[in-house]
Amino acid sequence: MGNGEVRVRGVAARAGGWSAQHRWAAVGIWLLFVVLTMGIGSAMGSVEVKDSDQLKGETSAAAHIVEEAGIEEPAGETVLIQAKDNRTRATDPAFRAAVDDVMKAVGKTGEVADVTSPYDTGTISEDGRSALVQFDVRGASDTAGERIEPVLKAVADVQKEHGTLRIEEIGGASMMKTFDDAFGDDFQKAEYSAVPVALGILLIAFGAVVAALLPVALAITAIIATMGLMAIVSHVIPMSDTANSVMLLVGLAVGVDYCLFYLRREREERAAGRDARTALRVAAATSGRAIIVSGVTVCVAMAGMLFTGLAEFEAMGLASLMVVAVAMVGSVTVLPALLSLLGGRVEKGRIPFLHPDKRRKNGRSGSGAESRFWNAVLRVVLAKPALSLVVATGALLAVAAPALGMKTQNLTLDQEFGDSLPIVQTYNRVNEAFPGGSEPAEVVVKAKDIDAPEVRAALADFKAEAVASGASRGPVEIKVHDERNVAFVYVPLVGGSDQDKAGASLDKLRDEVRPATLGKVEGVEAPVTGQVAGNQDFNDQLVGSVVPVFAFVVVFAFLLMLLSFRSLTIAATSIVLNLLSVGAAYGILVAVFQHGWGASLVGAEGVGAIITWLPLFLFVILFGLSMDYHVFVVSRIREARLRGRTTKEAIRHGVVTTAGVVTSAAVIMVAVFAIFGTLSMQSMKQMGVGLAAAVLIDATVIRGVLLPAVMALLGERNWYLPTWLNRLPDLTHDESPEPGPGTGPESTPPALDQRVRV
Repeated sequence: MGNGEVRVRGVAARAGGWSAQHRWAAVGIWLLFVVLTMGIGSAMGSVEVKDSDQLKGETSAAAHIVEEAGIEEPAGETVLIQAKDNRTRATDPAFRAAVDDVMKAVGKTGEVADVTSPYDTGTISEDGRSALVQFDVRGASDTAGERIEPVLKAVADVQKEHGTLRIEEIGGASMMKTFDDAFGDDFQKAEYSAVPVALGILLIAFGAVVAALLPVALAITAIIATMGLMAIVSHVIPMSDTANSVMLLVGLAVGVDYCLFYLRREREERAAGRDARTALRVAAATSGRAIIVSGVTVCVAMAGMLFTGLAEFEAMGLASLMVVAVAMVGSVTVLPALLSLLGGRVEKGRIPFLHPDKRRKNGRSGSGAESRFWNAVLRVVLAKPALSLVVATGALLAVAAPALGMKTQNLTLDQEFGDSLPIVQTYNRVNEAFPGGSEPAEVVVKAKDIDAPEVRAALADFKAEAVASGASRGPVEIKVHDERNVAFVYVPLVGGSDQDKAGASLDKLRDEVRPATLGKVEGVEAPVTGQVAGNQDFNDQLVGSVVPVFAFVVVFAFLLMLLSFRSLTIAATSIVLNLLSVGAAYGILVAVFQHGWGASLVGAEGVGAIITWLPLFLFVILFGLSMDYHVFVVSRIREARLRGRTTKEAIRHGVVTTAGVVTSAAVIMVAVFAIFGTLSMQSMKQMGVGLAAAVLIDATVIRGVLLPAVMALLGERNWYLPTWLNRLPDLTHDESPEPGPGTGPESTPPALDQRVRV
């Protein structure tokens, strides 16, 4: 068709056309939007998720009681004093001297309060070899890690004076400081290294500095704008640091991908001989439309996290949704304006041996970007689609098989960080000597009068019954806030760091001990919280949300694909292929982190489980992100079919002409996600490996083999839409026939000809 006028319709085409004509206005509006959102967000400040909003159930009820009472729970610390041999006992004079020295040393720092002796509280192990000195850190608990250094030094000095004993400190403040020192820079390094990695891959993909900088610049501005929006929205739905990290990860991935799709198409049209204006309009109508369909689908998938009822998930879902929406809008508005402004200067800073001009096949123009490798693969797949389908599906099902035995749990300290840190070894020693002592259940008791005789008697009965029932071996500690009519009961649970056994002890405490004691006093509230209780409440709520989240994401993704391609077949196969991709990712996670197959390669030995929140999180993220490639490839196949190619030829053309951009986009995503797989925390490592593996499978096996094999077998049934669905809104876009044989009206498939506009 050359440079003839192309009449297009659709939001993306109109937005791209307006932006190209009013380029300075489009760029100015975008920059104003970024500056305003960031400025307003900074001025308003951000509201963080409160403990009382984190979970529903008893954990939330306990947090609300504490908040309403205005009680600021201090960070508790424990010093373990333990004999290194089997002869020394806590009753020995040398042991008692060490206990006294610890109590005096920590007290002199001025940073602690309520220092208690193990001889008064009974915190001496059954074998008599270990004892615990306990105290609170003065000031706010969330900043206690910043003030604990003098106390840690004091304890270390006492250790030097008592070489026959093991004297070690553990607690909320010391763990906070240790992890900040060891891993505090982990996330920052990952986030900062993601941008250079993406830029390096883009330089290889485009072979020009300016072209490579555009996607990164748009992704960064989208992230900045979203940070401002997050602060504004946090006054309605509180945000969190985790949500911010996930937003950065998703924002960089989709922001770069969307620009990559757009830029590659514009380049291809110009290489095919179109002028700059026409190339932009075609890119807007095709890749721009694919970006909108993909972006809306990703947003719908992210919205699934809002159905969990978990504050952290809601924050992550909303943050991800916003950054995808902002990146999508920027890609179809400001990007066309920038391309129009730059014109041929987008090729500035060419890298000769990397530029596409040097890699393009001799004698080819618009199709010069076709991949030789994928051409070879497609020849085999399209020649034997049934065999290809069976082999690829069988391979993915085999990879997914380990997921059937998936074990999920909240990772313990040693699972999360391994035994490399001394404090993890201390944690294990405390749990061995005092099962449940490092993570006791906490019963928050609220009464009209906490000093009433019946309440005091019930507290005493609860303390005794907790031990008598076998839920705890003691010692059970009670702290009463008379003026607030609130009491805290700390119950070390039998089972310690064994979450299954500790969970059974918690159930006994909640279902048997509490009803028989505190539950008999009218007007008394006694929700049970703590680390084990919080984990159990989180798991229960997460499990309850799996079905509605899965149903919401799958149903709405199906409807969006149906409206976008007006094909029942395309919509159905899209869902099946995405589920297969997610299943394979689950299988890899279980194989590596649960069974330990190849775990040493990623530093994941001995984990033995998948962290509870990851499967649902991965499903939502992957289901959304995989639509990027799917929409882009299927749009190109449909476009070729509309231009008169046969279905098999359209499949070949669509896959090989998008192979370069899909490969580049996938490599960027895999590289960014793999960075998170190098972090020390096993939960972040699992997330990074799972995402990277899924994207790699999705961009290769799914899009390069399974999709073309399925479409080749279906033939014209790919475009099947029942007549009773013809009234559905038409969200397809217009394509213009390319020059060459077979592009006349007589060659256009009857099922599609009504959607061709030139």
